Parts: sequence; C-alpha cells; structure tokens
Amino acid sequence: MDLRIFTEPQQGASYAQLLAVAQRAEANGFDAFFRSDHYLKMGAVTGLPGPTDTWVTLGAIARETKTIRLGTLVCSATFRLPGPLAVAVAQVDDMSNGRVELGIGAGWFDDEHTAYGIPFPSLGERFDRLEEQLEIITGMWRTRPDEQYSFEGKHYTLVGSPALPKPVQPGGPPVIIGGGGPRRTPRLAARFASEFNLAFASTDAFTDQRTNVQAACEAIDRDPEDLVYSAALVVCCGESEAELERRAAAIGRGLDGDLRVNGAAGSPAEVLDKLATYAEAGAQRLYLQVLDLDDLDHIDLIGEQVLKLLP
Repeated sequence: MDLRIFTEPQQGASYAQLLAVAQRAEANGFDAFFRSDHYLKMGAVTGLPGPTDTWVTLGAIARETKTIRLGTLVCSATFRLPGPLAVAVAQVDDMSNGRVELGIGAGWFDDEHTAYGIPFPSLGERFDRLEEQLEIITGMWRTRPDEQYSFEGKHYTLVGSPALPKPVQPGGPPVIIGGGGPRRTPRLAARFASEFNLAFASTDAFTDQRTNVQAACEAIDRDPEDLVYSAALVVCCGESEAELERRAAAIGRGLDGDLRVNGAAGSPAEVLDKLATYAEAGAQRLYLQVLDLDDLDHIDLIGEQVLKLLP
C-alpha cells in the first residue's frame, strides 16, 4: 500500500512549514506530499499567516525535493481557467522531473469564493465546468507538439492552442477525481481519472462508492482495475496515551469522537489496524492528513512505526 502525507495549509501555514513537512516526508520514505487547494480557513483556527497558492508552493517544493511525488487534493475548478491550469501543472511537472499529480474537483466552499471575489455558480454548473476542464486539460497534454488543440463547450472555447508546454510524464500527470456523489463523480472518474479518492469516510462508504466507480468504468468498457482506489484519513498517532492526547489537543480533536471512527488515531499498532481495514475494503493508497505542521516528530513516528511495517 502507498502511504502519502496530506496537508491543509489554509488552516495556517507558511511556505517554510510546508517545505519542512514535504522534506521530512521524503526523508521517511512516504510516497507523496499533497496539499489542499483553499484560500480561506475553516473553523476556529487563526489561519495565519494566510493562504499559500497551490501551484506556486508545489513548484517551489519541486525544486527542493528529489523523489517524493507532489499533488493536490483537490484543486477547485472554479479557481482557474483550464488552459492556464494545464500550463501551470505541466510546468511544475517539468520542474519536478515528472513527479506531479493533479487532483481536481468542482469546488464546494462558497465562503472562500466570496472572500476572494471568485464566482461560485450552482452545483450543476460547477460540475459542467469541471467536465469541460478535464476534457481541455487532458486534451492539451495529449496533443502532439506539432499540432494544435481546439475545443468548443458551453463554458470554455479554445481555438488553435499550441497546447504547450508538455508535461514530462507521457500523456500528462495522473488525474485524481474524488467525492461521494453517486452519479456524475463516478462517471467523471471512469472517463478521466487515473485514481479515485474518497476522503474522510467510513470503510462502508468507501466500498459503496468504489462499487459505483467500477460500474461507471464497466459502462464505458474501461477495466475498473485501471484505476487506483484511495482514501484519506486524519492521522493522530502517539507512542503513549499522554503523547496521543497532546497531539489530539494540538489539532482541536477529541479522541472519542470522529477522529477514532473515521480517522487513524491511536498507537502505531492501532493506526496500522485502521489502515488494514481500508486495505481490506479495497484501498490501494492512503493519504494521512497531518494537521499540526510543526510536529515533524509525528511524521518521523509514522514513518518509523507505521510506514515501514506496511506489507
């Protein structure tokens, strides 16, 4: 099973903090460093020093790491036009020598759109735009260097685009699509994704949505096993009860609540047991959401006593 580190920098993080987490994750042998794509904090945290731009951050981290993969869970299709996004991701793919992955979704947090002057259309329109963006981004990446790319949709039109630059990874970086929607999300994953992800959900919910995605693949004659199926969990691990309680308090979570039910909380052995339940449900990859970005010892502990013991 692949194990990845996942961060939420809108809750308060500088570039230096994110770089330190990415480098510590790389040193411990984690498969990837991922970050969310948000412009506004959630909950009671201060959010200081403010948001960091996703692709500026990942481009810089790409130059200060060597092996760890880098990506997003997930970019909001409302934030960027598809053509410039395809350019930015392809450029960071080049800067990382082919280590980038693009998780992208329809967007959901209306308050951040209001706060930064970003239009926030209806859910149906957001999914329509997401589908066109996926068509354009993957189409641009796969256009031959000696050809042009054109697209005419309801929301976006491209005419004679050189579709440059090209990513390092043939065909473009892997695309990750996730979410619990029963119809459009599985169809988009079946059509465009290399990976399907369901975040912060029970194993039963993961199993149900994995079944929906597999059915959507079969409906278009795609082998469901072409996709990687992954989940994301908040992680809180401690060698002692006192250490565990300290880490839970630092992220404002109670150990008796959702953290134990839908997260990976407890001793290293308990965290391993929780990861095993998702593996049994069909998850091939897990993203561990680390909320205290200053607690690099937490990453070391998980690396030494969880990651290294995975089959």
